[in-house]
Amino acid sequence: MSMFDRPIEILRPPAVRFGPGQLDTLAPWAAQRGGRAFVIADAFNAGRVDMLGLGSTAVFGDVQPEPAITDLEAALAAAGGCSPDVIIGFGGGSAMDIAKLVAVMLGSGRALADISGPDRAPPRTVGLVQIPTTAGTGSEAGTRALVTDPATMNKVATESRGMLADLVIIDPALTLTVPPAVTAATGVDALAHCVEAFTSKRAHPLIDAYALQGIELVGRYLRRAVENGADVEARTGLALAAFYGGVCLGPVNTTAGHAIAYPLGTRHKIAHGIANALIFPHVLAANAAAVPDKTAAVCRALGRPDGVVFEAAYGFCADLGLDMSLSGHGVPRDDLPAMAREAHAIRRLLDFNPRDLGEADILAIYEAAF
Repeated sequence: MSMFDRPIEILRPPAVRFGPGQLDTLAPWAAQRGGRAFVIADAFNAGRVDMLGLGSTAVFGDVQPEPAITDLEAALAAAGGCSPDVIIGFGGGSAMDIAKLVAVMLGSGRALADISGPDRAPPRTVGLVQIPTTAGTGSEAGTRALVTDPATMNKVATESRGMLADLVIIDPALTLTVPPAVTAATGVDALAHCVEAFTSKRAHPLIDAYALQGIELVGRYLRRAVENGADVEARTGLALAAFYGGVCLGPVNTTAGHAIAYPLGTRHKIAHGIANALIFPHVLAANAAAVPDKTAAVCRALGRPDGVVFEAAYGFCADLGLDMSLSGHGVPRDDLPAMAREAHAIRRLLDFNPRDLGEADILAIYEAAF
């Protein structure tokens, strides 16, 4: 079977405005849509919403890292009292995911359980703009959103064409104040998106090009941005890498790395980027024998073409100043078996990992990362 035999579809926002100064184009665009905007942000970005140039506007600024259904419900209730013409996600992946869900749920009378899964969301009646302020999740590019169900501690995935933004503004100037540790963690998240799509059983040449370019951009620019946050070229390169990672998520998606990282966020509130960084070297090494050529290409792109795969990936992350131990982030050893059971159950990701990983294999990864 040829690698070109599998059909594939890429969905991307109809308008992507990329580069320094592009934030200034938001206000005229919003005015054409009616002008009543509702901004969804985390607390930090809610404090600088004036940068959007919208004047007095309604803001929900309480989005939490690893948001739960309760966060979504609060944002939806706040939006419902404003009758907005446009929903704007302003922040990292958490804010943008909540913005997607609010945009399709607003006025529908439907709960998350009614729309979760693929292609169940109603058509949206408001505009949707996504403005990332970190270079990591790539959520601005896609049709998928994740929130945590507190009852099960599992991430609930919703996917819909209606959650594709009308406009994406990627202005690297918004990322210049991101602290070094967050820059490092979110950059590895973008890296993980690209690597997992590149090595997935669903990998496709059309997506491989985006994935490998994203990996190369992270390899070239992440350490520079960590060491000098004011390096505009590095920040711009990372913003592009994150967007490419988001493009990879739609038609291919992630695999074992994200499945194993998820319990770190849902159970222990470890930020998504850090969680992926902690797991990334272990999964790359575990999958290496199944995809040797692509693994070698990843190591070359990271500037570490020689030596042991695990040491190359771990060294890349550790050299960014990240604490690479689960224990260092407060994960108790006695919780590792429960985490392994939860991760192993995330079949929507694990079934497409290049190598089959059993529960014992996942537990061994957690033990090695501890």
